[in-house]
Amino acid sequence: MDEYQEQPHLLDPHLESILSQLLNIARDPKTPTAAVHLAFRCLYLVTKVRGYKIIVRLMPHEVADLEPVLALLMQQDPLDFGTWETRYMLLLWLSIVSMIPFDMVKLDSNIKLQTGEVKKPIMNRIIDAGKMYLNVCDKTLDAAAYLVSRFMTRPDVKKEKLPEFLDWAVMVMNNANRETMPGMTELRGVLTTLALLFKNGKREDLVDYAPVVLQKLSECQLDDINNTVLRLLGIKLVHRLGLTFLKHRVAAWRYQRGSRSLIENLSVKTDSTQAASDMVHTRLEDEDGDDYDIPEEIEDVIEKLLSGLKDKETIVRWAAAKGIGRVTGRLPKELADEVVGSVLELCSLRESDAAWHGACLSLAELGRRGLLVPQRLTEVVPVVLKALAYDEKRGNFSVGAHVRDAACYVCWAFARAYEPEEIGLHVYKIANALVIVSIFDREVNVRRAASAAFQENVGRQGTFPHGIDILTTADYFAVGNRTNCYLELSVYVAQFPEYTQALIDHLTHIKSNHWDSAMRELTSKALHNLTVQASEYMAKTVLPYLLPLTTGIDLNTRHGTILDVAEIVHALSIIARKTDRTISDLLDQNVIDGIKAIAKVLHDAKLFRGLGGELMRKAVSCLIEKMSLSGMPYHSDAVLDLWHDLLDDCLQHVEPEVQACAVAAIPAFCDEYYRLDDGRARPDAQEKVLEKYLQGLRSPVETARMGFSLALGTLPKFMFSGKLKSVLMGLMQAIRITEKEKKWAEARSDAVKALTSICKTVGVEASGSPSEVICNENINEVYDSLLVAMTDYTTEGRGDVGAWVREASMSALHDLTILAVNSEPKLVTPDITRNVFCCLVQQACEKIDRTRGHAGDLFGKLLYHEPPVPHVPHKKELMEIFPEAGLWLLNWSIPAKTFPKFVQLITLPTYRYSILLGMTVSVGGLTESLVKHSGAALHSYLRTVSKNRETMQVLAGALKQIFKDHQKVDRVSIPFLKMLEQLLASGCFEIFASIESSLPMEFLLLCKQEINRSKDPQKLMASADVFCSLLQFPGETKKKSLLQLLIFMCHVYPRIRKTTANKLYEAVVTYDDIVSDENMDEVLTLLSETKWDEDLETVRPIRNQICDLLNIARPIRKKAVKESSE
Repeated sequence: MDEYQEQPHLLDPHLESILSQLLNIARDPKTPTAAVHLAFRCLYLVTKVRGYKIIVRLMPHEVADLEPVLALLMQQDPLDFGTWETRYMLLLWLSIVSMIPFDMVKLDSNIKLQTGEVKKPIMNRIIDAGKMYLNVCDKTLDAAAYLVSRFMTRPDVKKEKLPEFLDWAVMVMNNANRETMPGMTELRGVLTTLALLFKNGKREDLVDYAPVVLQKLSECQLDDINNTVLRLLGIKLVHRLGLTFLKHRVAAWRYQRGSRSLIENLSVKTDSTQAASDMVHTRLEDEDGDDYDIPEEIEDVIEKLLSGLKDKETIVRWAAAKGIGRVTGRLPKELADEVVGSVLELCSLRESDAAWHGACLSLAELGRRGLLVPQRLTEVVPVVLKALAYDEKRGNFSVGAHVRDAACYVCWAFARAYEPEEIGLHVYKIANALVIVSIFDREVNVRRAASAAFQENVGRQGTFPHGIDILTTADYFAVGNRTNCYLELSVYVAQFPEYTQALIDHLTHIKSNHWDSAMRELTSKALHNLTVQASEYMAKTVLPYLLPLTTGIDLNTRHGTILDVAEIVHALSIIARKTDRTISDLLDQNVIDGIKAIAKVLHDAKLFRGLGGELMRKAVSCLIEKMSLSGMPYHSDAVLDLWHDLLDDCLQHVEPEVQACAVAAIPAFCDEYYRLDDGRARPDAQEKVLEKYLQGLRSPVETARMGFSLALGTLPKFMFSGKLKSVLMGLMQAIRITEKEKKWAEARSDAVKALTSICKTVGVEASGSPSEVICNENINEVYDSLLVAMTDYTTEGRGDVGAWVREASMSALHDLTILAVNSEPKLVTPDITRNVFCCLVQQACEKIDRTRGHAGDLFGKLLYHEPPVPHVPHKKELMEIFPEAGLWLLNWSIPAKTFPKFVQLITLPTYRYSILLGMTVSVGGLTESLVKHSGAALHSYLRTVSKNRETMQVLAGALKQIFKDHQKVDRVSIPFLKMLEQLLASGCFEIFASIESSLPMEFLLLCKQEINRSKDPQKLMASADVFCSLLQFPGETKKKSLLQLLIFMCHVYPRIRKTTANKLYEAVVTYDDIVSDENMDEVLTLLSETKWDEDLETVRPIRNQICDLLNIARPIRKKAVKESSE
């Protein structure tokens, strides 16, 4: 049924049939109790989707149903919370059955019960059932309240039982303990019932009781209860009591736009609109003199509703706002105006955000109902405009989004309520405010609310400037992305002069000091884009306003205004260049001097330190970058030294964002202020910069190395003139792994990136000078350094951090190779190409998805690059395995897609070692999906060649070489042991069991060397698996494998002993000729029944007994051997 939740009316054609079938099951006395409960549960599901008011009307309500339904209800246990749906539906059913148009007295039987008592009248039984379920804390309480409230409206019941019931309700309100859950549940049931009763009952029947109920409700002091539901019910009851006090009438004085009839609206001619409006006003004035009987209690009602507008919960404020609207509609014009005035008083600085929100909801309700007369708009509109900009800062966040959202609702309601001429005086202000909120608000729901209100005003009023054009661009979906709003939509809207200045002023006065730094950054970028629309206003008005704020006391204001100044000046410089002018021509001298003084004032005030220092560093770095790009006339000024020192200091900062801002500023700064007219670098500046940065590459602090590496990579080409050799040597040294700095993977990664960037900057020239460009003399050194970085497998608490270095190195190898191929192909030797491709295919088979994906992507780009990369080994075979057509659709990081392709490279001698090395780490890894797909690909390939002796010899030789090269390297050796066990167990090496081969013995010896003096349980257990799998090979291999396993069975670690015994048991059962038939049962019994995790003195004799049964010499402890030799 939940699928119909969005459009429940689709169920309507089938509801009667569904209800009939389910109720027939429930009515049948032969139906088991569990089935009855299930039927009512299904009924509840239908009711939940369609709504109880619809379902109740479709339930059978004949006289014959009354007694059975009531009897079934009384049989239920109110405390059985597993069947509450049954009680809920029975109460709803009883609420419609009890409304039969017959006097209840006629249905009483007066039959005596077995106890001799007369059966209670049915009226009393229904009321008692309702009262009982009003104290239950589940959904049945709502149904019981609905039942009682409806039942009390019957003519016969209200005559006899209404006063008694109201007395009971008032007594419960008096006596309920509001500090306990049962007491609050009791109070909730009574309040719900009274609210429904005063809603559904006739005024003349209830008006006499209303003052007493209101008085008792006031004595309950629900405002002080920390229970949202009770406060909500209290507001609802007050609201209904207020309507009961006042006669039902449509206020003659209310403002009404048009007619509720569409036909009448369409028939009104354009030339008669004014006459019709005059007639409406005249009628209102004539009818306003009607007599109103306003009870004294209305003042208390209005006061409580106004207090409800300030409640901390939105749902209570919303109920109070609706109550204000409905009650005001029955008041005379003067009193209604006082209510409006009281609502407006809530919108003051001394009130909370909740009061503002409630006031806005109330104003929207009043306007929507025509109770806010046009004369009040001059007071209301300024309040609404303030609410649209409401944002109260509290610590590191702010409140006010709900207030702005409600203010948008007010604007939406006004668009529907008033004629264009009534609201015409305020159109410009409302239009600007709504556009500003829809584009620049922080919250997406508020932006969308403002967009909807703007759309409503454009459609209903038709007086918003350029409304259709703005609406079609800044629609509901377009305003969903905040960045798009600030950088794209704002520029579009600003092209209309009515909105340009308002948008700029809002950004500079409001958003520049926003509490969210991301908003301040977006504001500066938006001002940059808007400068072209009002360059004169920006230069002459905005910048002089912002400059004093850049050195003010407020941190957020300083940060935001510095960014704003930087972006605006940069935008003005772009405009100046397009018109063949300089930035000095657009800015006043005092502005130029003020910008220059910002960094010095902040430095002298020590605002780059302590709280907020990071923000100031980022902002001033951005300022330096933008001033350099703008060509500000500071070329021989002392401020340059301050700027440079500040950037150098930021490069050593621990925050990556601060470093990034400084790195971004350095190339623009050097290009503008350190380059001579002939294009060469200023010698003193070049020497100073490079010496400082190269020294920073040897810093004992990792973050400093990272910053200086990145800075070197961004320097312009002229800064390397004559100094390239020393720069490359410094970076190559920083890439090497040393024992002291082994964990500094990020620093090495940044050094690799810097080296790549420098190579791109200086270019490749075969016959060039090694101090100027990448040439024949230094390209091999660069490649060697990058290939060294490809061996970085550093691990720490964050995992394989060496992957960052390898990924950066792969990118560097790709970029340098492409650079050389495009300009000097002869520099790319066969060795270089082979090493590059072998590194890429190895990384494309390793365990990290991100690294595999990166390697595969670069592999494909190099394979099909134009012009082609020379000397690619086995290029034809590679292109057959990786056809170009499907290469770009291949997701390289998915193991199931890539491993079946790369495993085919094992047949190619050049790539065999690299592929197997990469797959070793994957097949023997920990990730289930990776192990599954990589192992399946390798086993599938080996099955195709397992009968070919020569191929298997070559393959096994490559595996043996990998194991030998990585002895004691746990990153490879442990996965290799796991992979080797898989290959041996799956029968991939069966061919070596049928022929005499030394390979099994060589693997055995390598395993023994690997675990020698090892205390790693994972490695020892993996080697035990290998020894068990080697038992399939005859001769010495089997004998020595058994000996090693028996040694493990007396290992110092109980876990090793127990695991080895289990594995040996499986091996004895699996492989033949390990133990003779007569000893088989005894060996298996000893292996399975011995507790191998007991102390060594207990298990060693048993192990020795197994040795004897297997005809294996008992292992002798080294200590014992030493003692015997002495």
